[in-house]
Parts: sequence; C-alpha cells; structure tokens
Amino acid sequence: MSKKQVATTKAPGAIGPYSQAITTGSWVYTSGQLGLNPETGNLAEGVQEQARQALSNVQAILEEAGASLDHVVKTTVFLKDMNDFAAVNEVYSTFFKEPYPARSAIEVARLPKDGLVEIEAVARKK
Repeated sequence: MSKKQVATTKAPGAIGPYSQAITTGSWVYTSGQLGLNPETGNLAEGVQEQARQALSNVQAILEEAGASLDHVVKTTVFLKDMNDFAAVNEVYSTFFKEPYPARSAIEVARLPKDGLVEIEAVARKK
C-alpha cells in the first residue's frame, strides 16, 4: 500500500505527529479538524463558528488532495457537548448536499485546545 501525505497552508498545520490527511489510491482520509483559523491559530468563537471553520479546514485539505466535499462518503463529528448537536447540524447542512455522507456523532470528554467540535472525513478523489 502506498500512501501520500497531504499538506496545505489553507488549513491549520498538524499540532502533533500526524498529517492533515493521507491519500492512498483514490481515497482521502483527513485528520480531525478543529475550528482553528489557519492564519491566526485561534479557535473561532462558539460551537457554530467552530463547526464552520472545521468544515472549511476539511474542505481546504480535500481540495489540496484533489477531492471536494461532494466526494465525502463518511464523516465523524466529535462534540464536547451533545446538546450542541442541532447547532452543529445547522452549519453542517450548509456544507453538504444530498445524498449526505454517512456520519457518526460522538460526545467526548475533551478535545485538543479545548475545542467544542472536531470533524474528520473520508472522501474518494475525483
């Protein structure tokens, strides 16, 4: 199996020993993206803005890899508080169209940098 690292300055750099994404064959696997502004490194304010920024980061990484949000087949959404599920869905629905990707949503005890939401995706390249 060959794999290739994906890196773009249009999304935050990795804050540990991992890649923004890896491609193998025609598949793209993104790492979880927080709502970090890639220019400032700061988290956006509030769960909806963090979700919007996280999805924008996923989008930038996919584009660097030769894919797009239209090619996403699966996402995982990690939430600090499951009570934010509806608010995140509101933002999420503006990034994806039907047929929507398969998705899991999980409440977690804590996210890096005390983020409120983190999103990862699996996509098939164009």
